[in-house]
Amino acid sequence: MKKIIITFIIMLTTTAFSTAEDLFVTVYNNNLGVISESRSLDFKAGIGIISIKDIPSEIDASSVRFDIIDKSKKINILEQNFGYDLVSPEKMYARYIDENIELINENGNVYSGTLISYEYRSVTLVDKSGKIRVVQLDKIVEVNFPALPDGLITRPTLFWRYNSDYNGKVDGKFSYQTSGMSWNAEYIGKLNRDETELSISGWASINNSSGKSYESASLKLVAGDIHRAGFPVDLRGGKVAEVLSYEDRFEEKEFFEYHLYSLPRKVTLANNEQKQISLFDPALTEITKKYIYIPDSNPESVEVLLKFNNSEAKGLGMPLPAGRVRIFKSDDDESLILLGEDNIKHTPRNEDVELNVGNAFDLKGKLTELNSQMISSKIEEKEFSVELTNRKKESVLIDVEKQLVGNWEITSADFEFEKIDAYRIRFTANVSADSKKNVKFTVRYYYR
Repeated sequence: MKKIIITFIIMLTTTAFSTAEDLFVTVYNNNLGVISESRSLDFKAGIGIISIKDIPSEIDASSVRFDIIDKSKKINILEQNFGYDLVSPEKMYARYIDENIELINENGNVYSGTLISYEYRSVTLVDKSGKIRVVQLDKIVEVNFPALPDGLITRPTLFWRYNSDYNGKVDGKFSYQTSGMSWNAEYIGKLNRDETELSISGWASINNSSGKSYESASLKLVAGDIHRAGFPVDLRGGKVAEVLSYEDRFEEKEFFEYHLYSLPRKVTLANNEQKQISLFDPALTEITKKYIYIPDSNPESVEVLLKFNNSEAKGLGMPLPAGRVRIFKSDDDESLILLGEDNIKHTPRNEDVELNVGNAFDLKGKLTELNSQMISSKIEEKEFSVELTNRKKESVLIDVEKQLVGNWEITSADFEFEKIDAYRIRFTANVSADSKKNVKFTVRYYYR
């Protein structure tokens, strides 16, 4: 594909471009970043326009706030405009209909005249003699426009129309919200050989696709689900750029109804970048392996769960932000084998965590409806059988969780069960090595 050079003269009538100082970036789980920074802006006495160009393309312009530090300086922002009509060849051609342009082909031939139409592969010009010429763009290597048309800009820009009684630089606090920023926790767990302990480490994975890089920023992460009013979700990934060591981990504290993680040093978040920073040092906790059969969601397979308590007594005891947990175990040659992964919700201290890491290869389940009869017009009775197969070399305990909808009653059962809630029961079966076990129960449903 040929590279076409487009040239034009840029004429700006607005005032200065500013840079940020004391930059603070707060990133949330749900596609939101809040930026606050100190800025020095150059105002002219009277009514004028100032432009701020180093802003993200995903900025929420309605969230912009500028507070002047020196309250003795009277500056009123009369109007704010967010310009995002960026320069492109298509827009340049469209703006120059009925205007003069110049095209140069690969042999150095020059075509100039009034542009009267533009299509994807060709333009139509009227030269000085009135001759109409159609020029094929696949032969063109350079296009010259006299100037950048009004309204087109090279980067997203905020324009403020102001009224000032002061002439000179003014220091202030500038803040705004932007989409295209999010973070989530990533956890890496490693089981010991007898599967009784889990070594787990946590990382904050921060994505920035806001359309701007933030250099030497003070970074804070908010863990929690804040309520937002009609804000669209647009999560996008980026390149993996950097992984920071344990020495750069966050400091955590409670903040309002959330948890706030602050990095004690400056960090750079480049645009279209994913950065990972340690949340906490690897911690060792006790773990329990469980098997559960849920026929309503997984008719044949028995799921494997790993359960631990997020308490200090068990080796953890820190708020765990929502994220993905990957579980590994070393083989005899010390190679790491991925056992499975699961997502956890925001988990406070002293709460249990259950991870579904996959389906057990040697365990199977089967639910069969043996009989169904109407006892009356409003009462139905159903008999079920649960068959559990264990092809392991040792006996196992398998929890069975069955959903029961409506008004129901267990009239007979081969087991003791627990009523989890109005719609579910759970019981545990001990299945011997290399064997099958059948249990039966009868449910009576009452209809209105």
